[in-house]
Amino acid sequence: MRIDILSAVPDILVSPINFSIIKRARDKGIVQIYLHNLHDYGEGKYKQIDDKPYGGGSGMVLKPEPIYRCIKKLQSERKYDEIIITSAKGEIFNQKNAKKLSLLENLIIVCGHYKGIDQRVIDLYNAKEISIGEYVLSGGELPALVIVDAIVRLLPGALGDSESALTDSFIEDDYIEPPVYTRPYEFEGIKVPDVLLSGDHKKIQEWKEKFSIKKK
Repeated sequence: MRIDILSAVPDILVSPINFSIIKRARDKGIVQIYLHNLHDYGEGKYKQIDDKPYGGGSGMVLKPEPIYRCIKKLQSERKYDEIIITSAKGEIFNQKNAKKLSLLENLIIVCGHYKGIDQRVIDLYNAKEISIGEYVLSGGELPALVIVDAIVRLLPGALGDSESALTDSFIEDDYIEPPVYTRPYEFEGIKVPDVLLSGDHKKIQEWKEKFSIKKK
């Protein structure tokens, strides 16, 4: 899988993609991640990428030209299955979204910034706007990293345990995992439930099902 991320401040993204699961997946060739600085496609002497919004109002808006130029260049080199824009007003990202995106071959993520992105970019590319929650962040880089992390861990071979991605907090049938425990048996007066030490797999499974909570 290949993921291209377009950002006004790509340096924010450098460290997270070079550690942990994402780094291991990149090293194995499971995923390729490329960062693109929108200033490289900016306007004029100062490589301008933003301007004041039409109709007035505070803040600045990402201009369409730099994003368009970068996407056009990328599309001239390969076909992309989806273009995503991180936006506070987008569809809320969830595990089902992550699973669908993990099946794609080539993906572009445009990091929203300032007051947003010129709507014409969204319209031209039929881009999908995605939000990671009902709140506003300073930029779309953190949401982009959340999306990338959720996708990469689902790619075959990305995790050491081939089943661990299927038994994370949001499991296949939309139930949330029950409480988990490890050593020591007793901590601050609280003991591990005895059923988990019983060795009775049927009872353990029944306990897990009892404490799992259906995701609303």
